[in-house]
Amino acid sequence: MLFYKTMKSPIGELTLVASENALVALYVNDELMPKKVNALKDVHHKILVLTETQLIEYFSGERKNFDLPLSPEGTEFQNKAWNALTKIPYGQVWSYGKQATYLKNPKGQRAVGGANGKNPIPVIIPCHRVIGSTGKLTGFSGGMDMKVFLLKLEGHKVDREQLKIL
Repeated sequence: MLFYKTMKSPIGELTLVASENALVALYVNDELMPKKVNALKDVHHKILVLTETQLIEYFSGERKNFDLPLSPEGTEFQNKAWNALTKIPYGQVWSYGKQATYLKNPKGQRAVGGANGKNPIPVIIPCHRVIGSTGKLTGFSGGMDMKVFLLKLEGHKVDREQLKIL
């Protein structure tokens, strides 16, 4: 059984979806929400309340690390890629190449990009911290405005014209 609740945030309305014991998805605004389809609304679910609290702290600058049980569904490679994302410290960025090397697949930048684009728990699994090797902000499933906002929140200076980390 899955449960959900919504919350307002600086990046839009978030829909949080959890199983009994772990967060399984985080949706922003009106994106497709396959995990919500059969989920029950539960504003008091312990995982959802804890997630909301930690997101509020993150967006207010009080939290740098999330401490939540996560259970994203993906292929073995996707799960490895998403786990690697959790190793990128707050305020830092990795290139797709660095993430691929971390996964012991140094030529796998495109595969890494594809996996990151399917990340079901953005923000908490910080795919926004991955950029091109030249510092350019490459594609982001949540949109470039969201990526720029999150990077700035974490202390990066971003050239809005060239969408590049300075």
